[in-house]
Amino acid sequence: MVKAEIEEGRDVVAVILEDHRRMEELFRRMRSVEADRGKALTEFAALLIAHGEAEEAEVYGALKRFKGVDDDEVEHGSEEHAEGNKALLALLEVKDVGSDAWDARLEDLVEAVGHHVDEEERTILNGARESVPDERRAELGDAFQKERAKQMTSDCGSLENVRAVVHG
Repeated sequence: MVKAEIEEGRDVVAVILEDHRRMEELFRRMRSVEADRGKALTEFAALLIAHGEAEEAEVYGALKRFKGVDDDEVEHGSEEHAEGNKALLALLEVKDVGSDAWDARLEDLVEAVGHHVDEEERTILNGARESVPDERRAELGDAFQKERAKQMTSDCGSLENVRAVVHG
């Protein structure tokens, strides 16, 4: 589970990368017939929504102010969050965990989120690491963690909330 407490002074890039690795671990659990796939999906849904909402609320806008961070890539990152959220909703709406439909929608989600993670790490996060001063990255890390924690405590991964996020 993602830590609810805030670790002050952490580099926003490091915190985001940790979330990405956690998402990949949850994908492995959702694909495993030995794991509690439904529980892994519940955890993943909360993390994906909280992570994306925190990036958009606290990080993306701030990064646009720095040379070396591509504004178009930041905008594209927000579009990819929406695609991932739609794929998440499609999976959450399948009632039978492990069915053919569930597995197919899981792969759609893996593809959408995996593409975004790869692109974000290569463009936005590398640009932030190179162009944003350490102190500012730490401030953004604090803001990101606080917003993510707020989202996580609000049942952000529930089917109803994911629908609201997707449908505006």
